[in-house]
Amino acid sequence: MVSAVFADRPLKKLVLFDVDDTLTPPRQPISPEVTALLRDLRKKAVIGVVGGSDFVKISEQLQLPGTNVLDDFDYMFGENGLTAYKLGKQLPSQSFISFVGEERYKVLANFILHYIADLDIPIKRGTFIEFRNGMINVSPMGRNATMQERNDFELYDKQHGVRLAFVKVLREKFADYGLTFSIGGKISFDVFPNGWDKTFCLRHVEDEQFEEIHFFGDKTHQGGNDHEIFNDPRTIGHSVTGPSDTVKQLKEVFGL
Repeated sequence: MVSAVFADRPLKKLVLFDVDDTLTPPRQPISPEVTALLRDLRKKAVIGVVGGSDFVKISEQLQLPGTNVLDDFDYMFGENGLTAYKLGKQLPSQSFISFVGEERYKVLANFILHYIADLDIPIKRGTFIEFRNGMINVSPMGRNATMQERNDFELYDKQHGVRLAFVKVLREKFADYGLTFSIGGKISFDVFPNGWDKTFCLRHVEDEQFEEIHFFGDKTHQGGNDHEIFNDPRTIGHSVTGPSDTVKQLKEVFGL
């Protein structure tokens, strides 16, 4: 039974969304059209966002001027749900460094940086490892890149499999660490403890006993960071190709 806080929603369903290439173009702001549709959907069902980025980055993309992003979504899950909010109130979080330990993390970080140093790719920028609360994000080219540079690397990576090869090496080298290496976005991949993928957010909603949980995401293929939650038996998965496709499918599925 869904709790009284969501009693005003006719549908006892939860609809979760990835961010990049689902609600927004990668690292770009949400459009007024998508925002308006989400507000219409929220009149019918409970809605939430689950992203691999931290809460600050997600907020930058989803927050319209003069608004608070926590007011527009019932659930906000940053770093796959390791940072979580329900109706604007923060829920307990988890720590990547507590799981891995300082000494083992140094070995992992040093290996990653040495690997990148020896990597021959067209360009490199800065911030090759971004340390987050519940994971690290690794970018072979560096996160301090322009949008055009990100697009160029994505095309190069599709041809040369830079991230796939990198992840393969890390899985073999650190097999005893209990970590998942998940490719997402255009230029990077996430590293987090096994089970801390996007399905982690589902433990925050178990108490509500929703009749259905829908998930919309673009990286639903094997190895993509939406794959696990898309295929989880607790969810109904919808694979999208971008914000316009999300809008199209939402209108079809929920009659908006």
